[in-house]
Amino acid sequence: MSETIFLLDNNGQLVEMNEAAYLTEDLLQKLLADYPALISGSQIDPERPRRWLLISREFGVPDEKDNGQRWSLDHLFIDQDGIPTLVEVKRSTDTRIRREVIGQILDYAANAVSYWTIEEIKYRFDESCKETGKDPSLTISDFLQNETDHDSFWETTKTNLKAGKIRLLIIADTIPKELQRIIEFLNEQMTPAEILGLEIKQFTGQDRKTLVPRVIGMTSNAQTVKGKQHGVEEHWTEESFFTELINQRGQQEAEAARKLLDWIKPKVTYFYYGVGKRGSVAPILKVKNINRFCFAIWTDGAVEIYFQHMKNRPVFDSEEKRKELLDKLNTIKGVSIPLDRISARPSFSIALLTDKTELKKFMDIFNWYWSEQGL
Repeated sequence: MSETIFLLDNNGQLVEMNEAAYLTEDLLQKLLADYPALISGSQIDPERPRRWLLISREFGVPDEKDNGQRWSLDHLFIDQDGIPTLVEVKRSTDTRIRREVIGQILDYAANAVSYWTIEEIKYRFDESCKETGKDPSLTISDFLQNETDHDSFWETTKTNLKAGKIRLLIIADTIPKELQRIIEFLNEQMTPAEILGLEIKQFTGQDRKTLVPRVIGMTSNAQTVKGKQHGVEEHWTEESFFTELINQRGQQEAEAARKLLDWIKPKVTYFYYGVGKRGSVAPILKVKNINRFCFAIWTDGAVEIYFQHMKNRPVFDSEEKRKELLDKLNTIKGVSIPLDRISARPSFSIALLTDKTELKKFMDIFNWYWSEQGL
């Protein structure tokens, strides 16, 4: 039986919206590719909602090493913790959604873990970005939100894949009850992998469309087992960041970091404290809903300059302009950033900024950096 929901519009009118089937499976697949947030990350992990990096649609899966592609996975996503997420999409009218889809996605998972390489995944991601006119480096940077660097992200993904730490997602407009029971049972048994179902129901009415996702398989037993097995990685906070910075680098360097953050605070939108064993903080200015990065400070005392982000934002998308910034930074005593790092994320020790003159020099440089952008 189809469901009905109600939308209260801005004019106070109640709009009745009725459940409607997707005309084709491809429509649902395209929605997922265009709007990965439909895979409700907050339902999968309420403490740290999952974000999704689309690697590719129709990702090939071999059944032997160097033996071509026997199957085609509908979508491959990776979340912010480098967990490969294999997505298979079915409409409720497809009879294979009853039980066959379980065997299908388990086949994909078993062979993906055995035969996929990180090089192939990176290549397919680059190709997908080219097809949609996106810059791969900028896309990953925006996705990671300064939680880690690109190399570490891909290395973590590689490690997870080898360890079988993957996520299987069966997505449909409706998940039948018998399939729901199988998903819940398997998810309580599987570790480090997990398997989930996701219903994305479509409701239409008066030229409006609403999509309602519901995750299936996150039973309390499954959450308990997986939580005990893997633990929960929490965000760094201002307090924990400075405690660790003092532990690793001492009070003097922590004081330099504190002065730097106090100085830049009025100029930015917020501070982002990272996730992981190595703590970080990055001042971020949000302009027209786009994050602009300048530098980050790490708990091991590294000050990292974000040329990698700057190269995709005016006016520092000009190599000449980034070289001008690099030259200014190299006037700080002890800093020597090579020219070939002008599009990367070079770093130097915050110990160099414990000198008041050098700290002021750094601040003046980034005052210039903001003014050149008219910010």
